[in-house]
Amino acid sequence: MKQTDLRAPALAAAVRPATPQQRAARAARNGGEPTLEFAERVPYDAYVHASTLHRLQQPLSDDPGEMSFLMVSQIMELYFGLTCHELREAQSCLRADRVWDALVPLRRAAMHLEGLNAAWKGLRWMTPADFNRFRNLLGEGSGFQSAMYRHLEFLLGLRDPALIRPFRRQTEVYDELCAVLAAPSLWDDVVALLARRGSDVPAEVLERDVAEEHRPHPALEAAWVAVYADSGPDNHLRLLGEALAEVAEQFGDWRWNHVKAVQRTMGAKVGSGGSAGLAWLQRSMARVVFPELWSARTAM
Repeated sequence: MKQTDLRAPALAAAVRPATPQQRAARAARNGGEPTLEFAERVPYDAYVHASTLHRLQQPLSDDPGEMSFLMVSQIMELYFGLTCHELREAQSCLRADRVWDALVPLRRAAMHLEGLNAAWKGLRWMTPADFNRFRNLLGEGSGFQSAMYRHLEFLLGLRDPALIRPFRRQTEVYDELCAVLAAPSLWDDVVALLARRGSDVPAEVLERDVAEEHRPHPALEAAWVAVYADSGPDNHLRLLGEALAEVAEQFGDWRWNHVKAVQRTMGAKVGSGGSAGLAWLQRSMARVVFPELWSARTAM
């Protein structure tokens, strides 16, 4: 997804760079107290846009619990976007053969996914009766329709071109999702890296249509077995495998937490977006992120 240009004139006017010397001088003038007067917009708000964020909640009912549901959903959307940002940075490093540098954004991505998982705790209070008080007002609205979640799935290698159809009338969103589908996933970049580092990766894997979901291949499983056989500190590919495993595990935890949240609040009712609800989510969990990284462990 497109990133906001933080160099926009309005932002630059309110958020001015400051050196350590300037900060020290300001603290001296203030006698150690925080600055309370600004010529323009408060710099924190200009940077974080907090006042804008807190105007984005528009509940459909007067039920006080709906605000929790709405805001936790928005928090999750932000985490989806942040995780995508980190995975794209990791892809850039891998494509440049900078495996060590790729570990940092991958570790951050795993931590962001951990924060994403923690967000579910904000909805543990919700029973079916609590959800039913405002659920009907959501109409066909469903988390299934999150474009940023779909973006995250595509980056991780879970690819189903049919799932971008709901966004066809949102041209910009649709075009962005099409672009993600047309480009290699993070796992595709990892596979290409393994091939460049000497692993025997078949042409059928390297040259496949990246818009379609990756199918596990025994040659890739064997490649990871060989990578993990070297336990030396300079084996950056093994460290890469562990960083990827943490990302996949945290993402899997989110999917499982989603299943549990639906069980708690809806049981086996049909989903708001037209799916079978719980049954559809349970089936979707069978799709594994970075499959050979996991299956290789049996042969290690």
